[in-house]
Amino acid sequence: MAFMEQQPQPMSGRKPPLDDTVPLITVIEASQSLQSHTEYIIRVQRGVSTDNSWTVITESVCLRSQISGLNLPLPPKKLLGNMDREFIAERQKGLQAYLNYITRHHILSSCELVKKFLDTNNYSANYTEIALQQVSMFFRSDPKWEVIEPLKDIGWRLRKRYFLVKDKDQPKDKQVLSWVDLGPDKFLSDKDLLSAVKLLPTLSHSNIAPVSFATTSESSALVIRVFSEKGTLRDHICKVKPKEPFLKKYCNPKKIQGLEQQQIRTYGRQILEALKFLHDKGFPYGHLHASNVLIEENACKLLDIENSLLGLPSYYRPYVTQFRKMNTTESIDVYSFGHLLYEMTYGRPPDAVPVDQYPPPPFSSVGQYDLLFTLLFNDVLLFNSEKPQFKISSKLKEALKSSKECLEKHLVEEQRTIHQHKRLTRAQSHHGSEEEKRKRKILARKVHGKHYQKNHIYCLLAGSGASSPPTCPSSPTPLPGSAGAPLAPPLPPPAPPPPPGNEAVPPSLLPPSANGVGRSALLSSIQSFSKGKLKKSETVDRSIPRL
Repeated sequence: MAFMEQQPQPMSGRKPPLDDTVPLITVIEASQSLQSHTEYIIRVQRGVSTDNSWTVITESVCLRSQISGLNLPLPPKKLLGNMDREFIAERQKGLQAYLNYITRHHILSSCELVKKFLDTNNYSANYTEIALQQVSMFFRSDPKWEVIEPLKDIGWRLRKRYFLVKDKDQPKDKQVLSWVDLGPDKFLSDKDLLSAVKLLPTLSHSNIAPVSFATTSESSALVIRVFSEKGTLRDHICKVKPKEPFLKKYCNPKKIQGLEQQQIRTYGRQILEALKFLHDKGFPYGHLHASNVLIEENACKLLDIENSLLGLPSYYRPYVTQFRKMNTTESIDVYSFGHLLYEMTYGRPPDAVPVDQYPPPPFSSVGQYDLLFTLLFNDVLLFNSEKPQFKISSKLKEALKSSKECLEKHLVEEQRTIHQHKRLTRAQSHHGSEEEKRKRKILARKVHGKHYQKNHIYCLLAGSGASSPPTCPSSPTPLPGSAGAPLAPPLPPPAPPPPPGNEAVPPSLLPPSANGVGRSALLSSIQSFSKGKLKKSETVDRSIPRL
């Protein structure tokens, strides 16, 4: 059982779209022991802004010990002694490590189970029912389509649902319908968005999956494509069926196999040709990954080319925001293409293989056009069965250009915010490290020692000429500027320079005293001190009570 503090909602108007790719940061702040159980208080923060945070109070932090066959670092439980403070503290550390593992995992962090547990307010809706309602309303206006079955959880987006449909005029041809909420990066006007989406069925390219139908509403979009039984490139690598849930297919695949070099060269060249075609048309993409590449008869085709129009965040958005040099959709496609080459070669994405030993890729100096003429792809033969075609009006091109600039500006602002947060976190971590604390202690001791020595010397210098011995500090005084620290008296002014024409006489190190007795007399008195000259005193103890 878990409940959350209510988060502030917009006063009016439609709720702004949420970026589901922004990571959730969790911290178990405390645990409260009750009579029969323990409650855990989890502070959840969306992204780097501390203003966007809330609290989850729950009796059980453990979602599951296994998700899709993936073993999770779940701390052990105890039947006896589970209320001991030491056990609660140790289990709290284990649960923190468990939450960190889940929220930092690229696939698990987008899991509906995790989102609903940590952010119930934003993920309590039943998106399948909402999608069915929207699709039913669409079918009323266009009755030629019929739903065969829902394809449950085959994608990674929480707000995107898939249905297997068929055209009543062609009942044997299966097609897939996707419904999705508009995303936070939508910068096209509703009119321009509808115009751009309705142009998608006119796009013709050998390496881009054709669109049968596409439309948008005020808050969502609907797209229909031909369904491929062979599945995507990632299905081919992981040896799974395309209709299975995303987590089951890709979270912990049992059989993986990279592609042969010739396949990598062929698929890579075809993908680069499709990217170059879109960019030449001024059509942004930015959503390249292995699940968005369809495999058909030894040829690959890009999927979901409408995502950038709809404002949906990229699959690699958490990675892209960490690199400030990737500030354009072209550079994002190059980065994603590098991920794809790695996955085609090794069968796993880069975050599952240690790549820290490899040199960083030259993001800023490589583009799609350059990659086409590398030795890996320049001699690959292409057999295009159709001539590429996609007509976009000049007015819509200007709208797409403006939308692309706004998207890239938003990305740069997000990257700057994350970069500043990283710098602040590193500074705070460095300032609070044990090594830095030790250095500050050593420096404080040095300053303290110099201050005490200066006070002691002044006491000797000033006291040598006083009528009565001064009271010198017998213990170290507080540091200057600290609470209760007395102000150090000023040192005597330096001796005036000798008159001109006379030989320079070294000034005396000791100032003359008022009684004519120098420091030598004081030192002589200290040296001639004898303990035997002290008079013995008798102490009368009056503290004993009298009867």
